[in-house]
Order: sequence, then C-alpha cells, then structure tokens
Amino acid sequence: MSGTSEGPVPRAGTAPGAGPSEVTRSDHPGPGLSELRDYRAAFAASALPMAVVDDRGQIVRPNDALGGLFGADPASLTGRPAADLVGLSSDAPTWRAYNEVLRGTRPRLRCTRRLKHADGRPLWAEVTVVPMGDPAPGAGRVLLSVADVSDRRELRERLRHLRIHDPVTRLPNRTLFLERLTGVLETPPAQDGPSPPPGRIGLCYLDIDGFKAVNDTLGHRTGDRLLAAVAGRLTDCAEADGHRTGGHLVARLGGDEFAILVEDSAGTHQLTELARSVLSALQRPFEVAGHRLSVSASIGVVERSSVGTSATALMQAADTTLYWAKADGRARWTLFDPERNAHRMTRQALSSTLRPAVERGEFTLEYQPLVGMADEVVRGVEALVRWNHPRFGLLGPSRFVPIAEEDGTIVQLGRWVLRTACRQARRWQLEHPDDPPLFISVNVAVRQVRDSDLVTEVAEILAETGLAPGLLQLELTESAVMGSSGRPLRVLQALSDMGVRIAIDDFGTGYSNLAYLSRLPVSVLKLDGSFVRGFRYEEGARPSPADETIVEAMVQLAHRLGLTVTAECVETSGQAERLRRIGCDTGQGWLYSRAVAPERIAELIGSRPPDHP
Repeated sequence: MSGTSEGPVPRAGTAPGAGPSEVTRSDHPGPGLSELRDYRAAFAASALPMAVVDDRGQIVRPNDALGGLFGADPASLTGRPAADLVGLSSDAPTWRAYNEVLRGTRPRLRCTRRLKHADGRPLWAEVTVVPMGDPAPGAGRVLLSVADVSDRRELRERLRHLRIHDPVTRLPNRTLFLERLTGVLETPPAQDGPSPPPGRIGLCYLDIDGFKAVNDTLGHRTGDRLLAAVAGRLTDCAEADGHRTGGHLVARLGGDEFAILVEDSAGTHQLTELARSVLSALQRPFEVAGHRLSVSASIGVVERSSVGTSATALMQAADTTLYWAKADGRARWTLFDPERNAHRMTRQALSSTLRPAVERGEFTLEYQPLVGMADEVVRGVEALVRWNHPRFGLLGPSRFVPIAEEDGTIVQLGRWVLRTACRQARRWQLEHPDDPPLFISVNVAVRQVRDSDLVTEVAEILAETGLAPGLLQLELTESAVMGSSGRPLRVLQALSDMGVRIAIDDFGTGYSNLAYLSRLPVSVLKLDGSFVRGFRYEEGARPSPADETIVEAMVQLAHRLGLTVTAECVETSGQAERLRRIGCDTGQGWLYSRAVAPERIAELIGSRPPDHP
C-alpha cells in the first residue's frame, strides 16, 4: 500500500528514491481517498442543488437535489451546458463574468435568476459559481450551486412595497413616483420607424384646498379617511382617462399633495380634461366618519415633450404651476406658461441679486422735470431710480422696487436714493446761484416709514449735503398715506415740521378719505395719470367729461385745503391747456421731458423745457 494516496507520505529525504513530486506532495498534502469519498457522499446527499462543471461549461457531476429541482434524472444532466440550465447566458454581463470564472480569471460569480421548479411553481434562485481548489487558469473545474431565495426575495419585496407606498391611501409615495418618472424620462423611445416622434409626458400636481381645517377641527383620523377617499376618486379619474391612452400613475407625494403622471400624453387637451374631471370629482361631498365634508383642489398642469426634460425640471414646473393655481384663487387648474415662468425666474434672479447690487453701486438716478403750468418753467425734478443690471440691462423701478419692498432692501436702497438726489440738487444750486433753486422730489415706500428712522436719516442727509429742507419733497402713495396712524403719522408730522414737503402720489386711485386728508401734514397732491389721459383732444381722441369734472373738483378741493396740485402723464398741449385753465399748479410728463441724466437737467434750469414733442 506504500505510495498510494491512502498510505503515509514519506517526508523529504527519508525514503530512497524520493523525487521532487513526493517532496512537493509532502509539503502540500491533499485529501485522502476516504476524505474524497466523504466529500462525494456529502455532495450527493446535500439538499442544496449543486453540480461540478468543467472548464468548457458542461456539467460533469450533478447531485440529486439538482435533478429534483428540474424534475430530471441527475444522470441526464451530465454533459449539458450549465449556463443554459440556470440562465447564465440571458444577459451579457453575467455571461461574461461566468466565462471569466471558468477561465480562472475571476474568483466568484453570484447572481439571482428566476427559475421554474419541477412542480411548476416559479422561484427565485441565487446561483453561485466558484472554482474548486486553486488550479492554474483554465485547467480546473468549478462548483455551481443553486439556492432557493424566494422567501427572502418575497420579504424584501414586501419591505420595499411598504417603503414606496403610502400607508394611509395605499398609493405609491414620492419615492416610487420619482423612480417611475425618472425611469420614463431616461428610457429611450421605441424605434418603430426610421424617426419615431418624440414622446410626451404630462403631470397633474394638486393639493386639497381646506384640508388643514379638517385636520384641525375633526382630527387626524378623520383627515386620513378623507385622504383615502380622495385617493379613490383620483384613481377612478385616472383609470377612466387611462382607458384611452394607457394607465396613469396616481401617487400621494406627502401631506395633502397628490400627483397623476400621464406617461404617453396625447397633448395638452388630455391633461386639461383630466384636471377638469378631477376638480369635478372632488367637488362632490365626501361622507367620512359621519361627517359630510366638502373640499376642492388646486391643480398645476404641465405637459411637454419627454426629450430634453428631467424629473427635476418637470417637478419644478409643476410646483410653480400649482402655486399659480392657488394664487389665482384656488379650486381651479392652471396650465404651465413658459412666459409667466420666465417672468418669475427673472423676478427670482433680481430678488437674489438686489441687495448685493445696492452694495456694488449698480443703481443710478434719472430726473424728470416738474414744470409750472402757468409759465412752463422747471420748478423741480422727480428722482427716478434705475438699475444697471449686468445681465438684464437698464431696468426701471417697476421691475425691482416691488421686490425691494417685499424683502426690505427698499430701506437701504431708499437711503441711497435720498442721499444721491439731495446731493445732486445741492450741486445744481451751487452751480446756478443766480437762478431759483430746484426742489427735488423723492419717492418713499411705506416700509421706509415703518422700518427705519426716516426722520433722523432725512435730517442727517440734509445736514450732510447742505440742502434746505424746503427743497426736499417726499412722495408716498395714497394707499400708504391715507389712514396713517400711530408711528407713521408721527413720522410724517415730524418731517413736515422740519420743513420737508409731503406729497401724495397717484392721488385718486385709492381709498380717499377726504375728511382725513385735512388732518394729514400733506403739501402736494399728484393726480394719477389715468385722469389726465381723459383730457386728450388730439388725433381724434374723445375726451372724458367725467374725468375733467373729477380733476376740476380735486384741484378746487386741494386749493381750499392749502395744497398744490401736480398732474402726472401730461403728454399733449391740449391736456396742458385744459389743466392750466382749471388751475393745476405743476405738470409732469413727456410733453415736457422724459426722465434724463442730471446733465440735461442743468441745461433746463432757469429756462423752459425744450420744444414740445
């Protein structure tokens, strides 16, 4: 028995004639025959389906469990390609990895395959392929094993279902919705023809108007039941519309927000019809927990080509459009408008750069003359701020002042305008000492009156520039001045006591409490241009007798209260003549001059404006 694999292996140098092979086996002993028999017995009896596969990918030895898995005599599997049996050639990456294991250039392959058991039931199997021992590349065999992981897979799928579905409505949640949306947009269209038309996608994004009141008054349990009922009606609407073009995905994105995704949109008309049906369905009362509840919805509708659209862009557009629907009055749908969105984006861009622009000095002032109606001599000027925006060019105040008022930047910007205008007025006065000085009129926002120490600022600026208080006029809109009480009224009174003139801008367009007007520290009324436009006689325009009567009455009232009157938007000589006859004191408009640079104003001091256009 000496020299067999069952006998003792002599150590190197202990037996005559022991060659290098014996020495090598002595240093790296392998399994004995009894161990090999044990291995083979364990292999054959294992409940885990397994097979030994040669380097050509053919089954050399299957075990009984593998035969039972496929309902075949194990011997009949010998010689068959293992890859065909367990589906390793179904996709290119797996097939490539499998061949690398066979060649010995890859240590292991593990993948999941959907197979069919001999009893007909489907199962998920984890297929593992590993080299046997440590052979030289291309010279060994591999062990293939197949583990039934159906239960594990089912548990994972249940957990995933819970993770991507809303527990209240059982609808897909935001996670699944975004996965589906991203998948749709990233999947290339089917190449049915030489140049298939680009696919389109649509989205109805909605939230429930008044839902918070239900939660607050009836509790969250009733609110959850209402959400479930809403989800049911949305699903019905989506299924009814989807019968024509394919199924739609209805999802609850959170709170009282829902979305309906139309993957193959037939066009804007389909989305708007779907939105109408949703509004109609939700307007019917709900019977929930013994309560009859009525709600409505605001819906943002977006429909566009799938090409060049991302999930993020589509959701941003939908969110913006939903905001429009709510701002427009709720209980309605609103269609995405690129022009409206461009305006919003521009507004957002201006808002984000407004404060730094003030600090960088990107603003400038232009001045429009205020002309005496009787002699057409320039009495003063109104300072009008402009923004030299590096991207959008020269912007008028209507583009950015409302934004500045909202975010509070108007306080900082207004201070700069006031200082710059007073400094310029004083410079004109010093450069033309022999002419009557021009007064400077500066617009003041109500937020400047409320949120800053305007009285102190005005006093400091007048002292710093040397401008007399009587040469400064502050303009506030009628809505800001009328009804002023408390601190705003004290501010206006303090400014008036200082000698600064207070003017009501756009007078006649707001709520004019005339009795209150007599108690305000106001010096000037500026009539809104909408009245003056009714004075036109030129070019076939028909004058408005009502406007003339109103303006005449306001001028007489102002004069009896000791106030002067300025007419805005004077554009024709006919308007100017009529305003002059009814006693208007000063005029402002394109008849005299547009807003111009300070150098042009210097040319008008002590003289009439240029020839009327």
